[in-house]
Amino acid sequence: MRRGNVEQPSSIITFLVMSPLTTFIQFMLFYGKKIRIASAFILLSTSAPLWFVSEAIFPQLVQAYTARVDLSIDRLPGDNYETLLRRAEAAARAATQRNFDQDILVTDVSIYVSVQNYGAIAPVLVLEVSRPQWRTRPDPQLWAKYFKTSRSLLFFGENFKKPTANQPDTDTTPAPESQPDDPKVPPNMTPPAPTQPTN
Repeated sequence: MRRGNVEQPSSIITFLVMSPLTTFIQFMLFYGKKIRIASAFILLSTSAPLWFVSEAIFPQLVQAYTARVDLSIDRLPGDNYETLLRRAEAAARAATQRNFDQDILVTDVSIYVSVQNYGAIAPVLVLEVSRPQWRTRPDPQLWAKYFKTSRSLLFFGENFKKPTANQPDTDTTPAPESQPDDPKVPPNMTPPAPTQPTN
């Protein structure tokens, strides 16, 4: 019986030691969810005001960008190269002003103007300007860069005939020299070369 008395106190001590530990674990499990919910609520409720305060003190930079526009104009009857350039400058000026007026985030504008002349298309000018430059001097001739080869690409050189109202400009070769009138030879044919007598 002495053995039974010795074992009994040890089981009571184990039960007493385990009881506060289990109670603490159950307490932590029960209140752990509430603590997580409360900490999440505190974090969320303080993050929004902190974000507003940081944005008020240190605002982010505005995302500025360059607007790029491609314009194409057609040659009108009676237009020469200089009038086409004036029309291209007017179109570039209008497009530049429209882009700056419509979008306040646009800091730079790049306008490419092409001309179409009897099926040939070539760029004639590019206008690249920033908002402060345009505000001080809204002149397209000041900011435009002209393409020198456009005149020949659009058939405006000295070797090309100007079209008339009755005749379309299909042949760009110079007219042949006039032939002397010969009653024996029709006007479309060239006279035969004289023959040399042989000895």
